[in-house]
Amino acid sequence: MFTNESLMLALVIFAARVVDVSLGTIRHAMIVRGKRFITFCIAFLESLVWVFAVSKVLSDLSEPMTALAFALGFATGTFVGMTIENLLKIGDQVVKVFSSKGKEVAALLRDAGFRVTEFEGRGRDGQVILLFVQVRRRDAKKVLQTARSFDKNCYLVIEDIRWRQNALL
Repeated sequence: MFTNESLMLALVIFAARVVDVSLGTIRHAMIVRGKRFITFCIAFLESLVWVFAVSKVLSDLSEPMTALAFALGFATGTFVGMTIENLLKIGDQVVKVFSSKGKEVAALLRDAGFRVTEFEGRGRDGQVILLFVQVRRRDAKKVLQTARSFDKNCYLVIEDIRWRQNALL
């Protein structure tokens, strides 16, 4: 039977894993975006919490509830970390707009304050203009809405990007 002490231990382990795995998920996102100092700080905190959680599990290997709490905390932490990272919307993206009405869409996007680069191409149905729009992640949806407001049939691709002004850093 489970005691109050074993339930409390399982809860502490679960919470610690949610915190450390959430931090790990956010740390991975910061690595991809080249945020060195933030990554360093998150990694330090993550490892402290992880050592705490592992030490609690290893203190009593005969209790299956601690192992279950450890695993459930890992899964929950992954979900929570992804959710937090998505809410923070840190970083830049490039929105690629493929449109037969590309010149007009480009003008509309520029009027909305976006920087747009145009390329001419040929698709299955004739001439296509490819627009590259570099934006903060939080502004990508606005580009999609603006492009679709003029050309409902435009094709859109969004990619995360990492850029630096000085490539040596």
